[in-house]
Amino acid sequence: MKTFRLFILALTAFCGAEAAQAQSFYNSYNSYAGKVESDGTVRNHSNSYAGKIESNGTIRNRYNSYAGKIESNGTIRNQNNSYAGKVESDGTVRNSNNSYIGKVENDGTIRNQNNSFMGKASGVPKRYAAVIFFFNFLDLK
Repeated sequence: MKTFRLFILALTAFCGAEAAQAQSFYNSYNSYAGKVESDGTVRNHSNSYAGKIESNGTIRNRYNSYAGKIESNGTIRNQNNSYAGKVESDGTVRNSNNSYIGKVENDGTIRNQNNSFMGKASGVPKRYAAVIFFFNFLDLK
């Protein structure tokens, strides 16, 4: 049993939290808005392909074109590789001017700069949730 636990711990450390099963996100009306699959594929409310967040942080839009990147330090870059913002370790999200634009709370609740509820993304990694809710890199229509 100890060996199994060590294996799971090592697998989790190697794959990271993003390798978990598909997780859903909901809009401000608490309606299903889409999901993030275990491989980083993002699907919209009608299960259409909206894009993908690859394991190296590359963000691809629904046409599979480069749309941006999430760097390991939380920096978010747009399709021109210009600084678009940052997701801090506590879930705080800042735009390209370093202005506070919202937060992804530990329970997955998404709040804007006025602390208003924007949606919920329980189990979705904070940086993925930030890209989905605060940056328009993916087509979720």
